[in-house]
Formats: sequence, structure tokens, C-alpha cells
Amino acid sequence: MKTEQKRAHIIDVNMGYGHSRAAFPLRDLSCGEIISANAYRGIPAEDKKLWRESRELYEAISRLKPVPMVGNFLFEALDRWQEIPQFYPRRDLSDSNIQLKQIYRLIEKHELGRHLVDKMAENPLPFVTTFFIPAFAAEYYDYPGDIYCIICDADISRTWAPMDPKKSRIKYFASNGRVVERLKLYGVREENIILTGFPLPKELVGGLNAAALKDMFSKRLVNLDPRGIFRSHYKRTLTNDLGARRMKASPDHPLTLTYMIGGAGAQRSLGVQVLKSLRKAIKREEVHLNLVAGTRRDVATYFEKAAADLGIKQHQGDGLGIPMFDSRKNYFEGMNEILKTTDVIWTKPSEMSFYTGLGFAIIMAPPIGSQEEFNRLWLQYIGGGVPQNDPQYTNEWLFDWVNSGGMARMAWSGYVEAPTHGTYRIEDVVLGRKSEIHKLPLIV
Repeated sequence: MKTEQKRAHIIDVNMGYGHSRAAFPLRDLSCGEIISANAYRGIPAEDKKLWRESRELYEAISRLKPVPMVGNFLFEALDRWQEIPQFYPRRDLSDSNIQLKQIYRLIEKHELGRHLVDKMAENPLPFVTTFFIPAFAAEYYDYPGDIYCIICDADISRTWAPMDPKKSRIKYFASNGRVVERLKLYGVREENIILTGFPLPKELVGGLNAAALKDMFSKRLVNLDPRGIFRSHYKRTLTNDLGARRMKASPDHPLTLTYMIGGAGAQRSLGVQVLKSLRKAIKREEVHLNLVAGTRRDVATYFEKAAADLGIKQHQGDGLGIPMFDSRKNYFEGMNEILKTTDVIWTKPSEMSFYTGLGFAIIMAPPIGSQEEFNRLWLQYIGGGVPQNDPQYTNEWLFDWVNSGGMARMAWSGYVEAPTHGTYRIEDVVLGRKSEIHKLPLIV
């Protein structure tokens, strides 16, 4: 890779998929190179150990959460440690919390992140990270270039803002308007907060005019509104936005539901409940179900065994998909392809909540963590998703929601209300350019 072609360093952390999912759409800035702060080549042994211990603790407790008593107790204790305070009444929330003090102690006493910052400083391009610890370390060790931090949720804890926010030079890319206001309460200067929206894949947007998005969305609407109820009611509005040609589009795939597992592998049993409920519809070719195992072979095996036990193993690859990827890079590339023919996403309200901006109706599994509670509220507020109904009756309520046009209404609300061009806005700021993208309205 030719260093002189890079225009920015893109830094994520390998903890679940959320922070990496935010970084992946920005790979054009770094010639495809995304550096994981906790897993890059040459990382000091102590840094690696500190990162590994924190990740393993969180993932273990996340997997335990569905377990009665013990799981809930452990997770709630961890979640309270990083809890997001209530927004109202508006008040000064700039005082640092215990978690933030512990993070800075690791940076100051154990030099966490110093090696990474020194390595990046050899070519001081803009330092763009999707997690706060690398941003804090870059500032603490006087990184010679600009420092940017991308927010990956619809609301954030105090830990995202630095110890002394008034004096900090870290610039934040905010995912929505609430994050903008929250950062102000935490003491971040207004000039260091830039409202962009969450960075979504360019392959699913298609530039300033969102041609690819509109092509896919117009086909998706037919699957989500098979009786034409929603499209008939909003024909003029849809035609004005999508164009008369797209209003005649036909779907290139059957009604497709994609159930997504998080990086910790929690909620896998919920996927099997959905599979069990939809098995007859899958056999009748009324729906295609993707059970996405990510990079976890154990989860894929779990789904495959369930399919065999339910007598629908022979439909794998036809009405049933169980994709599994051998690397994170292949996972994000593969997910972009899967989403091109997906109509409904079923997931916990993680960073995937922002994908409603691409015109997906989102069914929300139970949230895991304080930040996902706020993602759920935001998604419901804009009308792009709803909490799941009883999964054992998915075969009933899912088709009721589709046949009534309700799923199409959710997809349209997400498409209209949630931002879609976050990647392009972030690129403009990092590169110091001013494109036509800033003329697009940003309603978040």
C-alpha cells in the first residue's frame, strides 16, 4: 500500500461490529486500510492485554444477559458503570465520571495507545477514529494532525467526551441532533461538533443523488407493500421522490428478512425461534430468511443444526441463508451484498438502527446496554422501526404487518427521516472540501 495515496488514518476497535461498521465505509480515505487500535500489527503486549481483557469481559457478560438472575445482575452492574444520564432537565454534565478517570489512568500510567499514536504520527494525516480511547490517546500524546471521533450511537455516555472538554481539540462527527446537544452538555465546544449522520456504505447509497439507494428502495417497497395499500395512498409523494420510472419497478428477490447477530453472539436463540416460526413459509417460498452469523463459526453451526432439526436444511441456499465469513473485512463486504436484497432487518438496536436511513424497516430485538435503549427510542421516534412482537408467532404478525402496508410505511419513514449521506459529509470535512452534499437537508 502506497502511503502517499492515503488521505487519512482510519482507526477502529475490534470489539463487536459497531465501531468497525462505522469505519468500513470510510476506507476510501485510507486506501482500504483500517487499523484496529486493539489488534494491529506490532501492538505492544501490554496494550493488547488491556484491550483483550475489556473486550472479553463485555462479550462474556453480553452473552450471559439472557440467563436469568446471574446474567441480568452482571450486565446491569456493567451497564450502570457506563450509563447514559437522562437528558432532561438540561444541565451541566461536564464533570468526569469514574470510567473516564480510569481510561485516562491507563493512558497516563500504562501508556495505552502511545505506540499507535507514535506510529500514525510518522505520517501525520487526519486521525479518524470510531472509538473514544484512541482519540483521547492521540490528544494526550500530541498527535501532530487533526483528530476526529465518530459517534456510533443515537446517544452517548459522558465517557465519549474528554477529561477537559473545554480545552480539547478533538472534533466529533455526530450521528444525530441529540448527540450534538448531548456533547454540549458534556462541555464539548460547539465548533468541535459536526452533524454528519452515521457513515453508511457508499455501495448502498450511490452518491449525491442516491441513485443506487432509490433503485433498491423502489423494488423493496413492492415486497413490503404487496397489496399496494401504502403506495396507492402516497403515490404522488413517492413519485416526486423516486420518479415515475421507479414506481413501475418489480422486485428482483422474494420478501427477505435478515436477522443479524451481534459480535458477542448473544441472542442466537432468538434467531432459532424466528426460524422455527417461519419454517412453513420458507418451504412455501413465501419468505427468504437470512440468519447472519457474522464471523462466528459456532453461531453458524448452531443455526445449521437448528435448520436440520426443523427439517429445512435442504432449503439452505434457497429460502434460507446462513452466511458466515472468515474475516471482518469479508463480513462487511458480504453484508453490503446481502442488504441489497433485504427488505426487513431484525436486530437489536445497535448501530444497525441507522440503516433505516437506507429504507429498511427494522424489527428490534431486546436492547443490550444503555446506548441501545436510546437507539431504540430514536428509531421509534423517527418511525423507522418497532420492537419485535412474540417471536414464536412471527409467521402471523410479520405477514400482517407486510400485507397492511405497515412495513412499507416504516421503511419510508426511515428513508425520509434518517440521514443517508454521513460518509460523504465526513469525507468532505476530513479532506477540507465543500461538495454539493451539504445542500441536502439533514433531519435527525
